[in-house]
Amino acid sequence: MDSQSDIKITTEAPVRAPSSVPVDDAVLPFEVAELDLRGRLTRLGPALDDILTNQDYPPAVGKLLGEAIVLATLLGSALKFDGRFILQTQTNGPVSFLIVDFQSPDRLRAYARYDAKRLKDGQDSGALLGKGHLAMTIDQGQDMSRYQGLVALDGGSLEDAAHEYFLRSEQIPTRVRLAVGEEWRGGDGGKHRWRAGGMLLQFLPKAPERARQADLHPGDAPDGAVTHSVAEDDAWVEGQSLIGTVEDVELIDPDLSGERLLYRLFHERGVRVFAPLPLRAQCSCSRDAVSAMLKSFAAKDRAEMVKDDKVVVTCEFCSSVYQFTPHEAGVEE
Repeated sequence: MDSQSDIKITTEAPVRAPSSVPVDDAVLPFEVAELDLRGRLTRLGPALDDILTNQDYPPAVGKLLGEAIVLATLLGSALKFDGRFILQTQTNGPVSFLIVDFQSPDRLRAYARYDAKRLKDGQDSGALLGKGHLAMTIDQGQDMSRYQGLVALDGGSLEDAAHEYFLRSEQIPTRVRLAVGEEWRGGDGGKHRWRAGGMLLQFLPKAPERARQADLHPGDAPDGAVTHSVAEDDAWVEGQSLIGTVEDVELIDPDLSGERLLYRLFHERGVRVFAPLPLRAQCSCSRDAVSAMLKSFAAKDRAEMVKDDKVVVTCEFCSSVYQFTPHEAGVEE
C-alpha cells in the first residue's frame, strides 16, 4: 500500500473553539461564508475611557460620543491604506458638533461640543443631535483626492444615519449595532469606566444580482405610482435577524469575548474570525503642529491671541496646553 494513500489534504480553514479571553480596544473582522456575510466587531475599554474621561463629558454626551467612536472604528478599520477616516456631525441640537478622527491603522481621537444648559434627563441620541448632517470623510493623504459622504440627521440615531448612508451611498446591504455604557469597578474607592461595543454586518454575495436592493423612491413620482421592489435574499434576511438579537449588554460585557459572542450568533452556519486589529487613543497634536497652525493665521489674529504676554493654545481633543511667547507665535512687535 502507498504510504501516502491515507493522507487527507484539505484547504479548509482550521476549526477551533472560540477563545474565552476578552480582548479590548480591538476590531475583530469575521466572515459567515455560508450566508455571504462579512463584518467587524469592535470592543472598546481603556482607550474609550481615556478619551471620554479626559474631557469629563456629562454621561449623555459621553455615551453619544462613544457611539460615534464605535461607528468610526467599524468604518475606518476597513481602510487598506495609510490614511484617515473622519466622522463629523454638525447639528442644531444640544450636542452641536461631534468629530472622531481615526488614523489608520489604529489611532483614535474624538471631541464633542455641547451646550450644558440644553441638556435634559432622558434625551436619547436623536434628541441630543437634533437636525443637521453627518459627514464621513476618507483622507488618502497629500496629493490624493478626498472622498466624502453626507447623510441628513433629522432626529434619528447614529445607527439610523449609518443605515441611510450605506443605502444611498454604498448600496451595500448593511446593518450596524452600537452600544455604550459605564461599568463599576471596585478598589481604590471604586470608579466608573466607559465601555463600548459595536458590530457591522454586510451582505456581499459573489453574484451581484443577489445583492440588489429596491430602488430609492424617486420623490417626484405621481400619486399612486407603483414603486419598484426587490425581494430580500433569504441569506440576508437571516443575517439581519441574527444581528437583531444582539443585546447592548453583550456588546459591552467585559467578561464575554468577541469570539464567543460571534460564535453565539453564527455557530449554526459557521463563522470564521480573522486576526484582531488593535486600537489606541492617541492625539496627533504636537508643539510643532500647533506652531505651524498659528503661523497660518493672519498677523492681526495672532496679535489678538496674546494674553499676559503669551499665547496659549489648548488642544480640544486631548486638553494638552501649549504656550508660546509672542515671538514664537510670529506676532510682530
